[in-house]
Amino acid sequence: MADLGFNEHHQNEVINYMRFARSKRLLRLKTIDSCFQDLKDSRLVEETFTVDEVTDMLDGLQVVVRGEVEMELINTAHTNVLLLRQLFSQAEKYYLRLQTDISELENRELLEQVAEFEKTDFKSNSKVNQESSKPKLAPLNEGGVSELLNKEISKLQEENDKLRARLRTLESQAMSALDEKSKAERALKDLQKIQGDQQCTLRAQEISNLEDTVAAMQADFEKSLTASAVSQKELQDNLVSAKHDLLRVQEQLSLAEKELEKKFQQTAAYRNMKEILSKKNDQIKDLRKRLQRYESDE
Repeated sequence: MADLGFNEHHQNEVINYMRFARSKRLLRLKTIDSCFQDLKDSRLVEETFTVDEVTDMLDGLQVVVRGEVEMELINTAHTNVLLLRQLFSQAEKYYLRLQTDISELENRELLEQVAEFEKTDFKSNSKVNQESSKPKLAPLNEGGVSELLNKEISKLQEENDKLRARLRTLESQAMSALDEKSKAERALKDLQKIQGDQQCTLRAQEISNLEDTVAAMQADFEKSLTASAVSQKELQDNLVSAKHDLLRVQEQLSLAEKELEKKFQQTAAYRNMKEILSKKNDQIKDLRKRLQRYESDE
C-alpha cells in the first residue's frame, strides 16, 4: 500500500479529494469525446473531402477541444485555491502559518508516488470510505490546542509577575510619599497654631483626604493582584488619578506657600517652613518622574 506520509484521517481526506478530482476529470473527458462524436455525426457524412474542408473541420474541432481543456484547467486551479482556503482558514484560527513549496509541485518522484497511491490505496479504499462529504475540516488535535494554551498561560504569568514587581515598587514609593506628606502635614499644623491661618487648616484637611485615598488605593492594589488583565488596567487608571491628585496638592501647597510668604516673610517659622516645602516639592517631582517612567513602560 502506497504511503504519502499522512495519518489515517488525512489519508482519507486525500482520497476524498482525489475521488472528486477524478469525477471531474472523467466528466471533462466525456465532454471531449462528445465533441469528436458530434463532428463525426454532423460533418463526416460524405465519402470524400477536400483539403480545405478537412482543415475547416479540424480547426473547428480544435477551438471546441481547446475551450473544454482550458475551462477544465481554470476550474481545477480555482478548485485548488478553494481547498487551500479551507486549510489556511483552519490554520489561522490556531495562529498557525502554513507555507507551500511550489517547486515540489513538479517533483517527478512525488508525482509518481501520488499516481501509485491512486492505483493502489485509492482503489482499495473506494468501497470503505463511503461517508458523506464533510463541509468543514476537522479541528486540530487536542495536543496542539493544549500546547498553544500552555504557551499563552506562561506568557500571561510572566507578564503578571512583572506587573506584581512594578506594583510592589510603586507601593513602596507611595508609602514614602505618605511619610513625606505626613511630615508636611505636621509642619503645616505647627504653622497653623502659630499664625492661626484657616487656609492652612484646609490644606491639611486636603492632605489628610489624599492620604486616605492613597491608602484605599493601596488596598485595591493588593486585591487586584489576582485579577484579570481588565483589573490590571483599572489599577493603572487609579495610579494616573493618584498622580493627578499629587499634582493638584503640589499646586495647592505652592499657593499656600505664596500666601504664607506674604504674611510671614520676616518670621523664622516661615523660613523653616519654606525650606521644608522646598524639599517636599523636590521629592514630589522625583515621584512624578518615576510615575511617568512607569507609564512609558506600560
